[in-house]
Amino acid sequence: MTAIFKKAIPRRTFLRGAGATLALPLLDSMIPALAAASAPTVRVGYIYLPLGRIMSKWTPATEGPGFEMTPTLAPLTPFRDQLTVISGLNIKAADPRLNEGGGNHARPCATYLTGIHPGARTAAAGISVDQIIAAEFGKHTQLASLELGMDPAEFVGEADGTYAGYYRSTVSWRSGTVPLLTEDNPRRVFERMFGDTDTTNPAERIRRISRQRSILDAVMGRVNHLMTTVGPSDGQKITEYLDAVRDVERRIQVAETTASVSGEPPAMERPAGIPATYAEHARLMFDLMLLAYQTDLTRVITFMMGHEGTNRPYREIGAHDGHHSLSHHKDDPGTVAIVEKIDLYHSQLVAGFLEKLRATPDAGGSLLDHSIFVCGSALGNANLHLHNDIPIALVGGGAGKLKGGRHLVYRGLPLSNLHLTTLDMLGVPDTAFLIPHDSDATGRLEGIV
Repeated sequence: MTAIFKKAIPRRTFLRGAGATLALPLLDSMIPALAAASAPTVRVGYIYLPLGRIMSKWTPATEGPGFEMTPTLAPLTPFRDQLTVISGLNIKAADPRLNEGGGNHARPCATYLTGIHPGARTAAAGISVDQIIAAEFGKHTQLASLELGMDPAEFVGEADGTYAGYYRSTVSWRSGTVPLLTEDNPRRVFERMFGDTDTTNPAERIRRISRQRSILDAVMGRVNHLMTTVGPSDGQKITEYLDAVRDVERRIQVAETTASVSGEPPAMERPAGIPATYAEHARLMFDLMLLAYQTDLTRVITFMMGHEGTNRPYREIGAHDGHHSLSHHKDDPGTVAIVEKIDLYHSQLVAGFLEKLRATPDAGGSLLDHSIFVCGSALGNANLHLHNDIPIALVGGGAGKLKGGRHLVYRGLPLSNLHLTTLDMLGVPDTAFLIPHDSDATGRLEGIV
């Protein structure tokens, strides 16, 4: 265990036990050690919404601060003062000189955070903006980044035209040849965050999981000692944090032992550890994100709420056909209405996560105050596979760097210009994003900050 002092606890304090490593949230006792810091730590998240949106229900009719909250954005109303809706941005269009081989979902998805348009079967993607940020922020955290998702990672095979599955199942790229595949299993994410990284202890970790013992059991002696060294306020924060960890772990255990929570068959074939409903699965992943940010295990996370092109049904809200199939609605009013329900469902789940961030104290504010989340999709109109005027919303205070409460319209500019603007806000050099000659960035977006 890292040494703990009466006057100040180091921010990077870990409580270690057999098969477990528990990071601590920011405590008042840590503030003296952080007094030299000039600004709060900023977290960054990219929440990917698959298959575009029904744009008439997403896009406000008016620009500026007086915009109305549209039906799909309505769940985000409590966060309006930290919400910026951005319209008019484009994903780089297909290049007719390239051998595209289809890829109506793969190409824009791979371009979404890279700004580089991939040709079929070529190493034509590039480092994504989240990984540029992670290379800088990861110098200060245990994990440089987390790549999470709701669908299984696709490793090989032609999933979209002649494009391999990973082109549409991740938005994160370490380089033009190294996609970072998402993790959809909450247990594996939990163990990566809290399992002991000491390779001499894998057997203990396996025994703990098989006996369904809490990871907290391994560190309770150190927790009890810590509680004698902190004040009442920190004691309460530690208790609430441990309750949150235990709750996430309990829900993972339930998912591992429960086949289904309803009389219906599962909406998709479900590996062990994946909750029976989409909502519970998404909430678990969001809660893991919250814990990762709260403990400063990482400051950079991407979360795909579905692969681009996912054909998941949402039976719990009456969407019995696959999402991809429904997205090709041909303007049929009944089918469009079902897709609108899916879009709203996603917004409701995102809003639940934002509320927890806002309720989590962090250095004189909240985690939401000190975060920037980019929520959006690589498609606008999925019915026609259009990736111009894509849906984008920024949420969070960015530690005072992000001004919300507005609808901004940039007609015809590339999404990559937002990435350059985000890098500027974070103080991260943009060289890695600009050097590739195929990047479609043309400059910064005016008026974001």
